[in-house]
Amino acid sequence: MPGAMAERPAVSLVVPVFDEEENLPELAAEIRAALADLDRPWEAILVDDGSRDGSWAVIQAEAAADPRIVGLRFAANRGQTAAFAAGFRAARGELIVTLDADLQNDPADIPRLLAVQAERDADVVLGYRSRRNDNWLRRLSSRIANAYRRWRTRDDTIDTGCSLKVFRARFLRDLPLFTGMHRFLPTLARMAGARRIEQVPVNHRPRTRGVSKYGVWNRLWVGLADVRAVRWMQRRCLGYEIAERTGGGADEA
Repeated sequence: MPGAMAERPAVSLVVPVFDEEENLPELAAEIRAALADLDRPWEAILVDDGSRDGSWAVIQAEAAADPRIVGLRFAANRGQTAAFAAGFRAARGELIVTLDADLQNDPADIPRLLAVQAERDADVVLGYRSRRNDNWLRRLSSRIANAYRRWRTRDDTIDTGCSLKVFRARFLRDLPLFTGMHRFLPTLARMAGARRIEQVPVNHRPRTRGVSKYGVWNRLWVGLADVRAVRWMQRRCLGYEIAERTGGGADEA
């Protein structure tokens, strides 16, 4: 695909990867199909979070075949938040789309989320899973965690566990991220100044290959504990805005 990266991408997809060797070829094909008619150049950054299978070899092959695919590989497993943070810093687009590599997020939803962002001039567009394809225990733990998070953080995000989201890049690149904070990206983006936030129902597919890396213990209980850290950050957020500036060539073109 010669010349595909001649233009700076306007949209950057950031996808954490951990032991998803079986899913990656289909994911890459679905991303290309979903964005085939997109009127803006794009890139997909696949961040291998220290996979123990052949995920990195697949990422290398996809990157060699399509210059819009970018691979980053961690020296060791550092967690999903670290993978997102590395992708955010590497992203060159003005918009960043986040999604999982397990194929439960549907890349076909991405153009609709981008259209909502453009039509409503949104800072953030959040996907929420209107029909979850998970077992009852996972759905219950997610419901409890979401309700507790909304109450404590005063954030009305319906489904923070859905990774399919669109952000203006400027609200992500300098976020102070720590382990587990990817669950609170909408809250952190608000703290960074995002104001126009839309929520859109998206498709959620059952996992057909590989195994989930998260269960009740490392999703629910850790997530509930992390809420306290986010509340501390909210209470101490500087939250200033520059009203005016003068001098130093501020008015120069």
